Amino acid sequence: MSISLFELFKVGVGPSSSHTVGPMLAAQRFAGALEAEGLLTSVKRLKVSLYGSLGATGKGHGTGPAVMMGLEGEKPDLIDSEEMPARLEQIREAGALSIAGQHWVRFREYTDLVYHRRKSLPGHPNGMTCQAFDDDGQCLSERTYYSVGGGFVVDATIAGTPEIREDNTPQPYLFCSGKALLALCREHGLTIADIMYANEQAWRTPDEIRSGILELWRVMRACVQSGIRHEGELPGGLRVRRRAASLYRSLMDKQRVDLISPSLSALDWVNLYALAVNEENAAGGRIVTAPTNGAAGIIPAVLHYYWEFCPQADENGIVRFMLTAAAIGRLFKENASISGAEVGCQGEVGSACAMAAAGLAAATGGTPEQVENAAEIGMEHHLGMTCDPIGGLVQIPCIERNAMASVKAIDAAIMALRGDGQHYVSLDKALHTMRETGRDMLDKYKETARGGLAVNIIEC
Repeated sequence: MSISLFELFKVGVGPSSSHTVGPMLAAQRFAGALEAEGLLTSVKRLKVSLYGSLGATGKGHGTGPAVMMGLEGEKPDLIDSEEMPARLEQIREAGALSIAGQHWVRFREYTDLVYHRRKSLPGHPNGMTCQAFDDDGQCLSERTYYSVGGGFVVDATIAGTPEIREDNTPQPYLFCSGKALLALCREHGLTIADIMYANEQAWRTPDEIRSGILELWRVMRACVQSGIRHEGELPGGLRVRRRAASLYRSLMDKQRVDLISPSLSALDWVNLYALAVNEENAAGGRIVTAPTNGAAGIIPAVLHYYWEFCPQADENGIVRFMLTAAAIGRLFKENASISGAEVGCQGEVGSACAMAAAGLAAATGGTPEQVENAAEIGMEHHLGMTCDPIGGLVQIPCIERNAMASVKAIDAAIMALRGDGQHYVSLDKALHTMRETGRDMLDKYKETARGGLAVNIIEC
């Protein structure tokens, strides 16, 4: 299966790629299907049922609002997140929405958007069923979708399992493992970024690839700046205070910088970058899914570290970083998972840390072997990490977890660059271990808010 960089990195809205971006896209596809089938004018009522993790934590993850916007024809990468609250209020007051922006139908959120907290569909923990009814209550159309992590959405087959549609676009360098990727690099005398760049040209021109990557970098920078500007409390009821703005002022105050050690000042900035992005994500702001929303702050934070603190950093390095990170992310997507609902937070924060570590090692001149080593180190030290968001919100421990993983990614790259690329545990072994650990993990630790911190915080 061929996965493009621009599938792993997508512009969207917070707070969750699997719970917000994916469901919005699925609902938009359902609305588009009704239009394509000529059913719009016959539809009088809609109903959307959310299952598994979507049902358990969907309210805290903004799934309902995302679905309503999707039914109105909005896409995650194009919607204006600042206009969403007013539009949602209009739907709630009217008790109706406009399918694909063309046909008004009844839609009452409290009855037509159903959260099944204890029921799951067979194909994946993040399942949802969309239904359209006529004036007599007859079902005109019913479709089931699975949001499989990172904003990826697949349709269900009649049997109820995801239909994975492989992209068979011919590519010059096929790889499905870290071992195969390194073999290609050695055989052709190329870097991992070179391999990914050549493959990307199956879909886009060289200019489109470069400009697309730099546009993702622009959105990441804008997200950090937005996070620095905003203050107050995050939505959702936990009354979590945003810290990025005050941390930025502290770092700009020369009398308060480097209170611990001058050598650690760069890490203060890395923390700031990650906090800013993930606070924006938690507030439903515009971000880049990298490769998920819950872990969206790690790659931007490490990219900022490269840009601000690494000598001779330039846009070519940004491109190498992103191409390399995408190659590693592709291995995670194909061989394990990037879905917290499927394998816990090791699949989200762990994969993002590995991708960032590999990207930084590549951007600063690492060999393919050193890059693979950096990715392995980044993943190895997140094995077994649970996904246990308090209150079902992408806030605690998610926001700080991104900052910690950003620092880990930098350290992983440094450790790998100090070595020769030879190491005992391969990236492939770490990926296999992560997948098996995720299978063994109890469901209450996989984005259901029924275990770990999500429940024990009440007892503390």
